Amino acid sequence: MIESIALSLWRIWTLVIKELLAILKDPKSRFVVVGPPILQFFVFGYAATFDLDQVHYAVLNLDRGPESRQLLARFSGSPTFRLVGELSADQEIRGLIDRQEARLVIRIPPTFARDLAHGDPARVGVILDGRNSNVAGIALGYINAIVNDFNASRAAAATAGEPPASGAPTAAAMRAVPRAWFNANFSSRWFIVSALGGEITAIVVVILSSLSVSRERESGSFDQLLVAPFRPGEILIGKALPPMVLGMADGLLLSAAAVLWYGVPLRGSLWALLAALAIFILCIVGVGLFISSLSNTMQQSLLGSFIFIMPAVILSGFTTPIENMPHWLQVATYANPLRYVVAACRQIFLEGADLGLIKDQLWPMLLIAAPTLGAAAWLFRHRAG
Repeated sequence: MIESIALSLWRIWTLVIKELLAILKDPKSRFVVVGPPILQFFVFGYAATFDLDQVHYAVLNLDRGPESRQLLARFSGSPTFRLVGELSADQEIRGLIDRQEARLVIRIPPTFARDLAHGDPARVGVILDGRNSNVAGIALGYINAIVNDFNASRAAAATAGEPPASGAPTAAAMRAVPRAWFNANFSSRWFIVSALGGEITAIVVVILSSLSVSRERESGSFDQLLVAPFRPGEILIGKALPPMVLGMADGLLLSAAAVLWYGVPLRGSLWALLAALAIFILCIVGVGLFISSLSNTMQQSLLGSFIFIMPAVILSGFTTPIENMPHWLQVATYANPLRYVVAACRQIFLEGADLGLIKDQLWPMLLIAAPTLGAAAWLFRHRAG
């Protein structure tokens, strides 16, 4: 019994060494392991952000009173907005927006100061370029915050300047003070980068594992492997371990870079991060080997990998909330392993989660890995026969 186990481990070890040498000796495979993960990490980390900076805007101030100047001073003093022009007539707005010289135009009507003085609603027009709805929506949120702060300061000044009625207490100006947990500065870079290691690792692992069998089929060596004294389970393990090792190395490297380069805090347990990455990589290896076992050529494997990767990334909740998707699509995301690793990584980095708190993200990935690995092992022999 012990000799049989030792012999099986030896056969698996030889397969692992063979796979690692095949990957490391191939320049294209080496590049897949090192080049794209680093490039994607920096591109996503800096380019994929929901924060707005230097939003170009123009002003059409038809009031010219001190109140309107006070309001506009808040915009000019904000690091989010950049004034690109002052207009003199409504007819200039359309051309400015059409040429994309400004993302928005703030229009203050001529009755602005009079309405404020009479206590009537003072309307400020905001004309937005809706071609980029994401930018327009976020910019509108910043504008509302500035306007609300302007109203609060005026209310506080008015309350402080009024003498209290006889025997009545002085009313204090009330305003809400927000406090955000886990991401106090509302930095979208923390939100993106905390899950980036899982996303990029998935791309690397699924490509490496999907090429594993099809590379040998294309070269004609897979039939020799099947007639060698290897069991299907040993072949499966030997093919799965090298992508897992390289994927784990990439995942840990990108997680370290998230902390050291981007300053994302790792508040949770390192063991929880290791467990989440290991189980996720096992799941993705199962998907990749299943694709590889269905493919006859490396080109088919690459095509199958990209067919899986694109929907998986979109449906993972990486950039868009799953809750905003249609119900039938939300149900489909339960079969997507990237959904769980994205949630687990964000819980570990930002919330300070440990193994107990991410267990609901781990067992679904194991459920996904079991049928894909089993189907890949069965197809190794079935397709050869």
